[in-house]
Amino acid sequence: MSKNSAYTHDHWYSPITDAILMYIPGNSVYRTMRARNARHGTLFILPLIIGFLVFMARPLVESFYMSLSTVTIEQGGYSAAFVGLENYKYALTVDPYYNAKLVEEIGRMSINTLATLVMSFVIAVILNQDFKGRTLCRAIFFLPVILSSGVLPGIESQNEFYDMMASVSEEAANSGLNLSESLQNLLSVSGVGNTVFEVVFTMIDQIYDIVMASGIQIIVFLSGLQTIPDSLYEAASVEGCSAWESFWKITFPMVSPLLLVNCIYTIIDFFMKNDNEVMERINLVMYQQFKFGESAAMSWIYFAVAVVFIALCSFIISKGVHYYED
Repeated sequence: MSKNSAYTHDHWYSPITDAILMYIPGNSVYRTMRARNARHGTLFILPLIIGFLVFMARPLVESFYMSLSTVTIEQGGYSAAFVGLENYKYALTVDPYYNAKLVEEIGRMSINTLATLVMSFVIAVILNQDFKGRTLCRAIFFLPVILSSGVLPGIESQNEFYDMMASVSEEAANSGLNLSESLQNLLSVSGVGNTVFEVVFTMIDQIYDIVMASGIQIIVFLSGLQTIPDSLYEAASVEGCSAWESFWKITFPMVSPLLLVNCIYTIIDFFMKNDNEVMERINLVMYQQFKFGESAAMSWIYFAVAVVFIALCSFIISKGVHYYED
């Protein structure tokens, strides 16, 4: 019998049967608090479920079928001839750029995800402190989320001042004034490990993208920090714990479940970015070369890679997550 179960009867149900009985009145499982919470959660995500079934399910199935077919555009629609896995073979073995861009983006995603999680957690801890102007600071850090939703890309592509600043930055880099590269070269000459500093300076060079991608994660971490009772810190202080010990014994364990949530969100957000080179390659194959079957196969491979990384990160992070309600 599960320790979370509140039933008094013999628990012979399988997890699938148990989940179904939560929504069927007239049984002991339906009356439990766990089942009630599950029904409330389902109501919250019901609009998403309906929207997916109405707008996304059919295009998803058609996209998968197109990835297994040779697609020909005809007047009033298209025709698809089934070819099996030929489009997937084309994407992985024939296309000269897809594999290279996929590997490059996976590496960039790994670095950006780690940097985004660390930065958002540190900023959330700082913003959770009591100081004047805290609300304004929180709004400033959330501002990139609003801007990146569509306003900022338009500013970057159409703003003359932004173009001027970008050209100045490019000229400075070409003139040998790249400070991060110079510092990296200096450290490598001094004998410090080169691989580690390559990762660190890659994060530094991409600090703009990392900050722009950290808004939601900061809010999620901040909401978790605000749920930690002050009594825990008071008890730790009475026992003689330092602030550093309280952080690792109270703050981090209590917020650790949100680390998994933010990791999954960050990975998905990165894979869907507009400046993603894999997405650019897929769009080029689709809209310029008109290879719809091949581009669909590339999309499904990309989707599979994202799912694998989410599963892998979930497995690793879940080992260190503490669920105090258990």
